[in-house]
Amino acid sequence: MKVTVLMRARDGWTQPLAVAEWTAAATPVERTLLASLRGPVLDLGCGPGRLVVALAERGVPALGVDASGQAVDQARARGATALRHSVFDPLPGEGRWRSVLLLDGNVGIGGAPVQLLRRVARLLSGDGRAVVETAPPGAGSWAGEARLERDGEVSGWFPWARLAADDLARVAAAAGLRPSGWHVAAGRWFVRLGRVSA
Repeated sequence: MKVTVLMRARDGWTQPLAVAEWTAAATPVERTLLASLRGPVLDLGCGPGRLVVALAERGVPALGVDASGQAVDQARARGATALRHSVFDPLPGEGRWRSVLLLDGNVGIGGAPVQLLRRVARLLSGDGRAVVETAPPGAGSWAGEARLERDGEVSGWFPWARLAADDLARVAAAAGLRPSGWHVAAGRWFVRLGRVSA
């Protein structure tokens, strides 16, 4: 039976979440993207670890980080190396990660994309690159509080954001990052970001 999870914002917008995809293996689009990364790779908001597992299968050292203990347990059960931490906590290898991932809408973590991308800039090595998935152009950016709803169950409110592709350059610049290329596939928008000083 398919379980539907809905994200609902306080201001009324709703978005169905692709939970089945998040718990499945990495997609062909994601595998193509991962094949272009230099290790070590840090996956922020790794969930059940599917991207970390796919990287490990390629022999690329990778670490997942997620604030959810349940997600980290699932990631470890799949063989992924994962830590339960906020992305804003001190993390191993700060300033030495060659690649940092924010996929599946995780640029929304904390509800403040500029603050989150500033954190990413501190995690990257001098020549490192972040790969960030955005909403498509025209989708509109948003920041506020949201909650998850599933079959009558409701989470507490938490800060979240949505960043559209057409707002990315402005937000990245405010965080000390600059775009170095876009990849669009299967309706998904990914951008590579490097530090402005790099």
